[in-house]
Amino acid sequence: MLDMEKLGRMGTECGFTHVAPLDVSTITLLQDVRDMCAANTCGQYGKNWCCPPGVGEIPELEERVRKYKKGILVQTVGELEDSMDWEGMMEAEQQHKKSFNKMHRLLEEEYPDLLAIGSGTCTRCKECTYPDQPCRFPNNTFGSMEAYGMLVSEVCKKNDLAYNYGPKTTSYTACFLID
Repeated sequence: MLDMEKLGRMGTECGFTHVAPLDVSTITLLQDVRDMCAANTCGQYGKNWCCPPGVGEIPELEERVRKYKKGILVQTVGELEDSMDWEGMMEAEQQHKKSFNKMHRLLEEEYPDLLAIGSGTCTRCKECTYPDQPCRFPNNTFGSMEAYGMLVSEVCKKNDLAYNYGPKTTSYTACFLID
């Protein structure tokens, strides 16, 4: 049984703005979300082990996810000067990734079989080895919720976590499947 109070404190101590319980049965992996990745607006499609198609196909990802019943959603909400505050967005993203990596290390001690699913593309290496060489850090890189085919706003909604915090904010959401 997951101790949500303990996990919530741990998440706050790691720097997350919000931590919420996650019922894995509410997760649906959608090809439509993966198709949005294929539009390659971020420039990482087919160039990163943690992005499609390198992260795996929907049936393989479905098999990984369905091994779990529960988990937690973690979220970082950043304040922006205005809707075009790119620097503020990047600061919030970096804080989120820092918090995510710290939380992953802590959770891994207690839950060695957890599945960590991040936010955005992996940026651990300046240049990814995909597809020519294996990942340099296969145990410390994470596919994103979107790469898995999750519509993040729906996962949040189904688990009673806000996704949008209003104008002049940005949010980054990730999850840890634990139990």
